[in-house]
Amino acid sequence: MLEPLAPTLIGDFQERPLPAATRRDVSPAGLQGKIDVLIGMRRSGKSWRMAQAMGDLLAAGVPKTRLLHVNFDDERLQPLRASDLHHLPEAFFRLYPENKAQRCHFFFDEIQSVPGWETFIRRMLDTENVQIMLTGSSAKMRSREIATTLRGRSLATEIFPFSFREALRHRALDDTPAEAAGSARRARLSHELHAYLEAGGFPEVQGLAAHHRVGILQEYVDVVILRDVVERHGVGNVTALRYLIRRLLSGPATAFSVNRFHNDLQSQGLACGKNALHEMLAHLEDAYLVQGVAIDSRSQRQRQVNPRKMYPIDTGLAQAFRTSPDANRGRLLETLVLLDLRHRGFETHYLRTEAGYEVDFIARSPDGPPALIQACESLRDPSTRERELRALIAAMQERGIGSGTVVTLDDDERIASLAGPVTVVPAWRWLLRPAGFLGPSPPLD
Repeated sequence: MLEPLAPTLIGDFQERPLPAATRRDVSPAGLQGKIDVLIGMRRSGKSWRMAQAMGDLLAAGVPKTRLLHVNFDDERLQPLRASDLHHLPEAFFRLYPENKAQRCHFFFDEIQSVPGWETFIRRMLDTENVQIMLTGSSAKMRSREIATTLRGRSLATEIFPFSFREALRHRALDDTPAEAAGSARRARLSHELHAYLEAGGFPEVQGLAAHHRVGILQEYVDVVILRDVVERHGVGNVTALRYLIRRLLSGPATAFSVNRFHNDLQSQGLACGKNALHEMLAHLEDAYLVQGVAIDSRSQRQRQVNPRKMYPIDTGLAQAFRTSPDANRGRLLETLVLLDLRHRGFETHYLRTEAGYEVDFIARSPDGPPALIQACESLRDPSTRERELRALIAAMQERGIGSGTVVTLDDDERIASLAGPVTVVPAWRWLLRPAGFLGPSPPLD
């Protein structure tokens, strides 16, 4: 099947212009001798990031004839076996024989649909002068499986839905740091932040009306349920699975206990074992639908007995599955802060002080001190202000961290405390802070 079709696939790619994709900030390693694997939830923009990589090569002067791209979701390629794949490089080098003596770049979308694809990829890396980039559905191409099947020959890069900066860029708006923003830009960024909190960052739904956006995002979840959990792992209790997903997505940034959820299922007359629920939760995390944050503790027992806080991979998903008309903007903002930290590669936990006060995040980078971050819709309510600052300052004192940050929707303030300064910063400014910066944005003049 592939042998007569291969020259056509190659010719179609050569004739077709690359898609005009919004530029993403995440950068695969691109190391010689390593395969770059882009992983993430379905529809989060992996193919767009691959198109960006191809565009960068063309901009650097690499002829397009040294690029090979195949999307294995093409219905003409169904079904395929690994033994068919050799026809692609053979046809490529037959059409462009001069490429045998030059470095070429192979891009394969959704190659996991071909059983046994790993042996082909390893052989290409070992026998040809090629750099390879792959994308695939998250559950089938997640890093643990890649490390096993490609035997240390790959580096995984996580692709998330658009960050706030990328969403602004997608709409051709100013995405530069906003430290000295004037009143007009402050108002515009505040408006855009509120809209982003509602819509999330999946590329396909940007700018859509709410009813269209919600329908598309719910379809995304249905695909995850069917392909990445039910078909892949043989989960039969779909009713309990859907109930679990709704609970996780409709209640973002909350502690989740399998034991309590199991009791809730029983009260609803739904039968499902605790082990099965643990497995379902792991499958949903592997599919990048949700993510868990553990308590910050060196004690394994403490990490086990304290529930993890669960967050959706996108605030738009939480909005698409909310059960009440009034969204909890504080929890959505907390989700957004976590997503930004994960976008930037920080290790993140939540923290509980000796007195039992909770700080939303303690975030660490390999080359800098930890940062303490609270996320709160607003500090204007006196009781909320006292609660949030009390926890943050107590954590600063206990951990010996000399500053703290409170990310809010619109508040902007500097607070002096005995433990050190606390920066209250609007989310639109904090999300546009310089790359690699963890704590509060640099102080204003």
